[in-house]
Amino acid sequence: MRDLGVGFGYLVKGQRWVGAHGRWFGFGLLPGLVTLVLYAAALIGLSYGADDLISWATPFADDWSSPWQGLFRGFLTALFFALVLFVAVIAFTAVTLLVGQPFYESLSEAVDRSEGGDVPESGLPLLRELWISARDSLRILGRVVLYGVLLFALGFIPVVGQTVVPVLGFCVSGFFLTEELTAVALQRRGIELERRLPLLRRRRLLTLGFGIPLTLAFLVPFVAVFLMPGAVAGATLMARDLTGAGAGAGAGAGSGDAEPGSGPAGRTVPAPGGSAPAADVPRDW
Repeated sequence: MRDLGVGFGYLVKGQRWVGAHGRWFGFGLLPGLVTLVLYAAALIGLSYGADDLISWATPFADDWSSPWQGLFRGFLTALFFALVLFVAVIAFTAVTLLVGQPFYESLSEAVDRSEGGDVPESGLPLLRELWISARDSLRILGRVVLYGVLLFALGFIPVVGQTVVPVLGFCVSGFFLTEELTAVALQRRGIELERRLPLLRRRRLLTLGFGIPLTLAFLVPFVAVFLMPGAVAGATLMARDLTGAGAGAGAGAGSGDAEPGSGPAGRTVPAPGGSAPAADVPRDW
């Protein structure tokens, strides 16, 4: 359970880092503001059409008497918005990272540099990096939608749908939100999506400790914009822990059981202690 607190600690450290480096914080707001405008327009349009969409999807309830028709369709509308928010939190992060790709990669490198040790660089052209980020984000969003539909269906189960399902929803959102954010640092280390997911699953409590509080905060749009730069910085610190790179520099304090991972260009990152190479992360996703 300690990893939950360690994960949250990385979130706090990331916010402190950008607070101490105001230039990075200022530039980091721009991609989030652009994405926020796009999302606000989409959600406003959706709010106006949600009732009509639910009515179209439930023609069998047209002849139901009051209040049952209103209660039933109101319940479905609430579940629909919950599903939209579930997906939107991850999508907001994915779009913001894509819009601000050059900046966030530079921010992540600056965090690595400030913590000491090697500063991995992908060495890929910008267009190639954008393509990889967009491709991986779509694959993650596909998984999120799949989980969202499943949780949407489970929401109809009495009691469980109103208690267990929301908790599971936040856990799933937190896990994939952390994946999106750590991808900036892990991709620079040559760790692709198929290896990032098992790496995060091995430290699931660490991942959830970072992602769940951020998911709750990201439900408030303006909060998401202001937390985004620090979230990238904190995710970089956590990535150093996950790959063992932060053990010697102090970034992974309190997390000596970090899983070693792979370095850039297929090289292994030295295990904490530095004497022997760490085993590569298995491709078990």
